[in-house]
Amino acid sequence: MFDLAGPKKPETKTGRITDRRGSSSPLPSALKPDGWALRARDTSYASRQWAQRLYKMLTVAGYWSARILKRLRTFFTGLSGRLLIISAIFVVVVEVLILIPSLASFQERWLIDRIRQAEIASLALDASSEKTVTEDLSRQLLTSAGAKYLAIQNSRGTRDYVLSDFNISVIPDVIDQRTSRTDIRSDIAYLWGPWRTLMGKPDRLIHTEAVPKVRKGGELIEIIVPAEPLKQELKTYLGSMLRMSMTISLAAGLLVFVGLSIFIVRPIQNLTRVIATFKANPEDMTNAPKLSGRRDEIGHIEEELAAMQSEVRHALTSRARLAALGQAVSKINHDLRNMLTSAQMASDRLAASPDPMVAKALPRLERSLDRALNLAQNVLNYGKSDEVAPRFQILKLRDMAYAAAEDAGLGLTPKSPEPVRFALKAPKGFYFEADPEHMHRLLVNLMRNARQAIERQPNRQVYDSAARKGPLGRVTLTATKTVDEVILTISDDGPGIPEKIREQLFRPFSATAQSDGTGLGLAIARELAQTHGGDVHLGQTGPDGTAFEIRLPLKS
Repeated sequence: MFDLAGPKKPETKTGRITDRRGSSSPLPSALKPDGWALRARDTSYASRQWAQRLYKMLTVAGYWSARILKRLRTFFTGLSGRLLIISAIFVVVVEVLILIPSLASFQERWLIDRIRQAEIASLALDASSEKTVTEDLSRQLLTSAGAKYLAIQNSRGTRDYVLSDFNISVIPDVIDQRTSRTDIRSDIAYLWGPWRTLMGKPDRLIHTEAVPKVRKGGELIEIIVPAEPLKQELKTYLGSMLRMSMTISLAAGLLVFVGLSIFIVRPIQNLTRVIATFKANPEDMTNAPKLSGRRDEIGHIEEELAAMQSEVRHALTSRARLAALGQAVSKINHDLRNMLTSAQMASDRLAASPDPMVAKALPRLERSLDRALNLAQNVLNYGKSDEVAPRFQILKLRDMAYAAAEDAGLGLTPKSPEPVRFALKAPKGFYFEADPEHMHRLLVNLMRNARQAIERQPNRQVYDSAARKGPLGRVTLTATKTVDEVILTISDDGPGIPEKIREQLFRPFSATAQSDGTGLGLAIARELAQTHGGDVHLGQTGPDGTAFEIRLPLKS
């Protein structure tokens, strides 16, 4: 017969294995499970698990501990933490200064209380007809007063009542409550008293003298009390005062810290963030400090920071414009030189013209073309860095001044058609050393600015060239020499410089009173003077005119 249930699966039993045929065989000894080995393996696995968990816990604890320590270090090394520490220290110092006289006052009150108790105990002596008491009653009276000795002294200097403990063998310290503190030494002794008690020996005695308050008779009451009870009460009082002082110190320090954080630290942190953001992106117009309207130093810092950021952004914009201008000029420089060269060749052909007007205007045209060519040659150097180094020559002021005035559009003679005349005030044969091209450009810039200021002045007398009426204005160049320098002063009788642009006269693209001006003339003039080791500055300005001084070091 066939088994319809199919083949049987092997049955596993402890220590034996059964095959399909039902036969069994013992399990090899190598495969027999060992109870001790299983328990050891399980214990080892659990140990590794606990070790991993412990390692993770320690890692997390170390990570957060490091973060907390870093935060605390940052806090206490910063302004906020230092303010908190200083505030707490100041309050603790104040509390200590209050604690010292408080301890002295506590000791004084304690001794006075013992004196009053002794006075009340001495009233029992008045009930005795012989003014004496038994030894037991004397001991009870002294114990109730907390004293070792009690005496009442009358006005004659003799002691009427005396209660004494005959076991006293230590010499007591005397504290006279009748003496008033009138000098520094008595004040120091009064303040040092509690600390002397705290540091004294356990068997220390205090002899106190005071005027009676409860008894009607008697001039003086004397008691001797042990210092140990006072010492214990001083310790208790000192501990409570220290706890209270620490609580008050922390509370006051916290309040001071919160106040300083709100009014000082937080505004400074905001300003620091604004400065850091501005450093990262100076051109971002949205990054501006919010003015709080405060009238103190913080408000002043906010206003100055806002003004500084505005000036820096303006300077960056000006530099960007200069960079763009330099790139544009570098691109057209080659073509411009070709144009000027062609114009120079044309001027050479005009030299053969018999026309007297052409012959008269030709030198001026040649000078202008030569300077334009030199300027085009050096424009790239100017855009890359500074002006080229000057080449010093001995210059005659008269020739150079009239050439510059002519290029600036000034009239040189009374019959000149130009409405603004030029005048030179200098010793005859005045000369100095400088670069001719630099000085020509410098003088032309200053003279042209002066002429334009005069011509644009409102309500100025209109010049009529046909009627030959008086000139519209005058530009004067005055020259002097000192021991160390040459001083050239260019003055005019124009309207003066507006006050709002005086502080920015020599900044590129900043100071110009003309709608079509670029604001570069004075900046270029100063740079040219500085290449010679000198400078240009505003001498004076007002309704009567303006004067600029050019100061150049005198060469040997």
